[in-house]
Formats: sequence, C-alpha cells, structure tokens
Amino acid sequence: MKKISKFISYHPKLVLLIMTLLLIPSWIGYKSTGVNYDILSYLPADLESTQGQKILDEDFKNAATGMLILKGTDADAEKLKKEILEIDGVEDVISKSSIVGDTVPDDFLPDKLKDAFYSEDSTLLMVKFSESSSSFKTMEAIDSIKKIESKEKYLSGISSLVKDTKDLIDHETPIYVALAVVLALVVLSLANESTIIPFLFMLNIGYAILYNFGTNFFLGEISYITKAIAAVLQLAVTTDYSIFLYHRYVEKKNKTENKNEAMAKAIESTLASIFASSLTTFAGFLVLLLMQLGLGKDIGLVMSKGVLLGLISTVVVLPPMLLLSEKLVDRFNHKVLLPDFERTANFTIKHRKTLFIVFLILFIPAIYGARNTDLYYNLDRSLPEDLDSIIALNKMKKDYNMASSHFAVVKDDLSKASVDSMIDEIEKVDGVENVLSANSVTGLTVPSAILPDKLNKNFNQAGYQMIMINSRYQTASDEVNKQVAEIDKIIKAHDPDGKLTGEAVLTKDLTILSDRDFKMVNIASIAVVFLIIAMVFKSLAIPIVLIAAIELAIFINMGIPFYFGHTIPFITSIIIGVVQLGSTIDYSILMTDRFLFEYKKHRNLEKALDISVKETSKSIVTSALSFFAATIGVGIYSKMEIVSTICIFLARGAIISMLVIIIFLPAIIATTIPFIEKTTKGFKELGGKNE
Repeated sequence: MKKISKFISYHPKLVLLIMTLLLIPSWIGYKSTGVNYDILSYLPADLESTQGQKILDEDFKNAATGMLILKGTDADAEKLKKEILEIDGVEDVISKSSIVGDTVPDDFLPDKLKDAFYSEDSTLLMVKFSESSSSFKTMEAIDSIKKIESKEKYLSGISSLVKDTKDLIDHETPIYVALAVVLALVVLSLANESTIIPFLFMLNIGYAILYNFGTNFFLGEISYITKAIAAVLQLAVTTDYSIFLYHRYVEKKNKTENKNEAMAKAIESTLASIFASSLTTFAGFLVLLLMQLGLGKDIGLVMSKGVLLGLISTVVVLPPMLLLSEKLVDRFNHKVLLPDFERTANFTIKHRKTLFIVFLILFIPAIYGARNTDLYYNLDRSLPEDLDSIIALNKMKKDYNMASSHFAVVKDDLSKASVDSMIDEIEKVDGVENVLSANSVTGLTVPSAILPDKLNKNFNQAGYQMIMINSRYQTASDEVNKQVAEIDKIIKAHDPDGKLTGEAVLTKDLTILSDRDFKMVNIASIAVVFLIIAMVFKSLAIPIVLIAAIELAIFINMGIPFYFGHTIPFITSIIIGVVQLGSTIDYSILMTDRFLFEYKKHRNLEKALDISVKETSKSIVTSALSFFAATIGVGIYSKMEIVSTICIFLARGAIISMLVIIIFLPAIIATTIPFIEKTTKGFKELGGKNE
C-alpha cells in the first residue's frame, strides 16, 4: 500500500487523468444498464403465483395487460382496436367481437359479458402486450396508444402504472441528485473551514457514483427504486470518507514540509481507518442479499458496491484533486460554524443516571410504535393521483366496478361440467364482479358453432385454459386477500395443479414474503454488525451497548408514523432498519473508540467521557447533518411516495441516531462500565477511577 500511496501522491495529474478517462466507459455502462419498474417481477420463481404468471406470459402471450376504457360505441371501439393492433409491441386486443364475433347481436350476449365490456357510455378493450410490463417495447407501445386520435380514453393496468412510474422517475432522478449535492454543500461549507473543499468532496463522490452506476451494466438491469435512491444514498454514506482523508492530510501536512509525502502518509493511514469504519455500512447493505425478494438483492448489491467504490475513489481520486487545487483551497477559508459542545458534555455527564433510565424507558413506546406502524403494499398508492394510470384505475373502479383482476390457469382437459361448476363457485365468492372464460359465452343463447376461432387462442393454449376473474376489491386490501384465498381453494378442489395469479395474488405473496424478509434481514444485520464490533473492540459488552443505542434510534424512527397515524410503503421497513444500523453505528464506534483512548490515558471515567463527547460530537454532527442534507431534499420534493418516504426516514434517522449517541451513549457507557471492564480484552489493566 505504501508504494501505491506514494505513486498517487507524486503523480497526481497522471492518476487524475486515468481516473477521469475511466468515467467514459462508466458513462457508457450507465446508459446501457436497463431499469426494471415492476416490483412484482422480483418475486421468487418458485411461487405458484409467479409460475402461473409465467404460463400467461409464455403460452397465452399475456405478458402484460392494459384495460382501455373508450367513451364511445362498438364502432368507435373497433376503429380504435384496428389502430392499436398495428402498434409494435401489442400482441392482441380483446373486445366483445374477439370473443363472440361481429355477427352476434348485443341482445344475445350473456349478462356477464355485457357487464365486462360495457358501461353506460363506454366500451372496454383489453390490450395484451407482447413483452413484460417494464420492457422498452411495452413502454413505447403505451406511448403510441396514447397518441392515437380518438374519443376520450383511459388506459389502466400494471403496464400503465409502470409507464407512469418510469416517466416520473426519469424526470425526478436528476433533480434528486442536484438537491442532494446542493444541500450537502451547504452543510459541509458550514462545518469546514474552506469554501472550496466541499466542492472537491462532491466532485470526488460524483466520480464514485458514476463508477458504481457504470458497473451496474454487468447486472443487466437495476430496479427503479435503486436508480432513484442509490446516488443520493451513496453520497450520504460515503461523504465521511472524504472528510476523514482531508483532516488526516491537514494533520500530516503540519508535521511534514513536503505536501506529497504528507498526502502519501495520509492515504496510507486513512485507508486502514475508513476501511474499518466502512465495514458496518458495507455489511448492512450486503445483508440485503439474503432477502428472498429480489429487490433486496438489487439494492444490496448496488449499494455495497457503491460503498467499496466510494472508499477507492476517496484514496485514489480525492488526493490528486486536493494536491492540484491546494492554492485555491487556501485562498477561501472561513470560520467553522459549529459549537464546542462543552455544555453538551457537562449535561450528559452530570445527568448520566437519569439519562440512562430515560434511555431504557424510551424503548417501550419506541418498540410499540415500530411494531404497530401500518404498511401498505398496493403500488398504485405510492403514485400521484393526477397520473393518467391512476385516473384510469379510478375510472375502472367507478364505471366497471373492477378494482383488480385475477387469472386462473387450469388444465384444458377438465370437463365442461367441472369448469362450469368451478366458475359458479367462484362467482359466488364475495367481491367477485364477473368471471370470463371460454365457457362464459356458450349456452342456450349463443351456440358454440358460431364462436370465432380466436376464442380458443385467448382462453385455451398449450394444454391450459385461462379464466379471468374481475374483482371489486382493491389490490393489497384485506378483502381481496381473503377473496384470493377462497378462489385458490376452489381451483385446487377441481384441479390440484391449477394456479391463480394476477396483480392482487402476486401482491399477496409479496406481503407474506416481505414480512419474512423484514424479520430475517434485521436479525442478520444485527448479528453481522455485532460480530464486526466485537472483533474490532475485542469485547462482548461494547457491541451490545452500541447496538442497543442505535436500535433505540431505529425504533423511534420507525415508530413515529404510528403515533401520527401514517401508513408507509412496505419496502421502507426493510431498508431503513438495515441502512440506519449500518450507516449510523459509526457514530457510536467513533465516540466509544475515543472514550477507550482517553480512559487509558487519564484513568478517570468522567474526564474520559467529557473529552470524548467534546471531541467527537463535531464529527458526529457534521456526518449526521451531511446525511440529513443529502436525503431530506429528495424526501420533500419527490412525488413518488416510496422514494419520498425512504429518504425522509433516512434523513430523520440520521438526526435521531446523532442525538441518541451524543446524549445517551455517555450515560450508557458510564452505567455499564463494570460490564465493559469484565468482558473487554485488556480493559481491566487500565484501572481507573470511576468517580
């Protein structure tokens, strides 16, 4: 490492040129990386719902379906249908004529068909896309449908939701980054003596972010949530590395006349330090790879990679920047606008017994609130009400009494009597609006002989027959989950291998899976962080103390929505616990490490605590405020509730963690010092006066 440090320090122009040139393939990789806007596609492939969806996609060419409401007559619908069928990416358009043909008068149609395809002043068309909901071709097809001149029309369905999500994310993401950079610059400018240094920090992090996004090319695609928050989150959690290197460089420069040599020593010493401190953050993100839901793996891999690349960029890119701009840096200095935290130290030490009791009591309302915070899983809820897809969805609910659609896939060799019996039972399930199948249009009024051949293509394929079940209940509601369970039971009674799928069914599985993932990743993250801290400090007590402090901060953060009556997106509960633990545990490590140093030096508990609080609070506050600044702007600005909620929680969590560590951790250390002494290697030899 010594040779590398010297090379970087003594060849800053060459190193910076090489690292800048690497931005070119990174940019190409970034532009070539696909984005998946469909969260449901991250469900495991071994679920019955995903297996059923696969059959719909591959055999029935029903990869994605949109419900198009047209204000007009059959003639208007047929004209629009012909134009839609010419669009690349559209597999088929199902209308009344698709099922019973053009020759059957409306008076002869079964009531269930009339209810499915007609409202008072509108006609329903089911648009089948040839590729998945989030594919580029489907996105283009939806745009083309919207551009067709026709009477008033509304396109709903998961594909339309995905398209609106894509447009919103594409529009907002550059603004997210700009807000994070500007607000972080403000905080760093106030907390550092130089006006120029924060700009160098941001530029360095910009390199790291582009490296990270460029290497996502090897993943093929990333989720839209990852795309929206990864840059902001990487900025928030890796800014500390730049601050640490700069301070170490200033320290070495004051002791060494040669600035290049000072930088070489700073790089060498910084790498070991920030690598150790970044382990908890890296581990926190890495734990997300254990989730069964593929979204966790997506975020976890991108962000753990981002932490590593942030570290590399700090010791390779930032040093040349600092060396080459040193004259400019020195020209623009100002007073640091942070207090000395003298009063804070005095308060925490004087009231340490009371603070420790308060610390323990706070767990009760915090845990209760966190455990009872309501979550929602319906993806449309996270989108603004004025989006076309949401307006169309509300129109579907109002005019056709359809809030969701389920698809049953059963063997095509089931007898007509068995299928009819199954459909009759499904129609009697509470909340079922209508059931459509090949059997739906046969009967006394419509002889099977006059039915079009296309009917079989829509409802019978590859040894399966499909049954479409339209529901009055909204996706992710308790009513629809109960309904889905009843329908699945009916299907299994007639065909043990039958499968039920659709957005509501997939979302029900998502609910169950994410609950399991939440419990698992939280336990795993605590275990991993515990082991890291235990090895660093060679202690049993210290990791217990530090994790307890941060977990209180997490519980408070997660419990706030309960006490304010807010319902939050499900993914928030999974991400926040892991990220807040991994990224803010450093605050407690920093203070504890300084306490042990001062306790060894002075052999006096109060003096060690006093110095620790005063000397580390500035760094902790700077770090927390930087984290807050990088995320709060996005949280306030974003129109997507998932992104907004995650960022607000991250911003708030950084501040809560900061307050808990500065106010309560000294009291916890003081109270548990006997336990720390007994379980920490080499601690007993310190001796010390505890009063």
